[in-house]
Amino acid sequence: MKIEVSVQNMTFLECLSSETRVKIIELLNEKPLNIKEMSQALGISSAIVTKHIQKLTEAGIVSCESVAGKRGMQKICSLQMKQAILEFRPKRARPLTHTVSIPIGQYAACEVRPTCGLASSERIIGVMDDPRYFADPAHVRASHLWFGSGYIEYRLPNFLLGNQAARSLEISLELCSEAPGYNEAWPSDISFYINDIPIGMWTCPGDFGERKGVYTPSWWNNGTQYGLLKTISVSDRGTYVDGVRMSDVTIDDVNIQFGKDIGFRIASHETSVNPGGVSLFGKHFGNYNQDIDVILAYDIIGSKGN
Repeated sequence: MKIEVSVQNMTFLECLSSETRVKIIELLNEKPLNIKEMSQALGISSAIVTKHIQKLTEAGIVSCESVAGKRGMQKICSLQMKQAILEFRPKRARPLTHTVSIPIGQYAACEVRPTCGLASSERIIGVMDDPRYFADPAHVRASHLWFGSGYIEYRLPNFLLGNQAARSLEISLELCSEAPGYNEAWPSDISFYINDIPIGMWTCPGDFGERKGVYTPSWWNNGTQYGLLKTISVSDRGTYVDGVRMSDVTIDDVNIQFGKDIGFRIASHETSVNPGGVSLFGKHFGNYNQDIDVILAYDIIGSKGN
């Protein structure tokens, strides 16, 4: 039997931390014994032996059965486990996942201030620098959007069932700062939230427009051309952007619950050190032909295979 060295298996590992329990294992390796026989062999009370046997039974090392004796029923204990291999570096099963791609125009809420605007792959949507057009139904077709300050929020679908628990959340997106026109040296402190919980802040170094984006349409001549592809991940170890720690916020802290969508907010605060705005790029814009890609990894509650 393989036993992973982890806190989930402390019941088993604690059995081997007691000299008395190890002696009981040695005794039962010779032959099955009842509680009284082990008590006499070890020179301790039957009550103490019973507690140790209970621990060994819970760990699956020992099994007991009640049989008829000369003076009523007695508990006969046998060594059940023949061997155990401790795994310090177990091979992990590939996690179960739900994946989804959210078009950048399909946000659920926003509060933005100029400079701002939206564009599909064919044309500008509405009028630039007028926040009212972020409520235009045509915003769902946006492949590029930008704002000088404020936030935009997406509802990420949550397909977890009642017997599943979130293990990690990974979000990949292309973004950069937002300067009037463009400015390659325009730092912006961009903050991220999951379910209204601030998970961290990343400072983008600039708003990129000196060269054409790989997928940016030929008609687009309004400054910003592409962003940087960033991957935000939240797990039981904390929150990271491209593998660099952003915060101590864990997957449990963001409260992903069965039956509730996941709120993902991207914000540029006017009060931050570098209030440089946000530009987002989806398919048919920028350097990466993708929208907001989401991977939600999960475990089956009570599963022994994870």
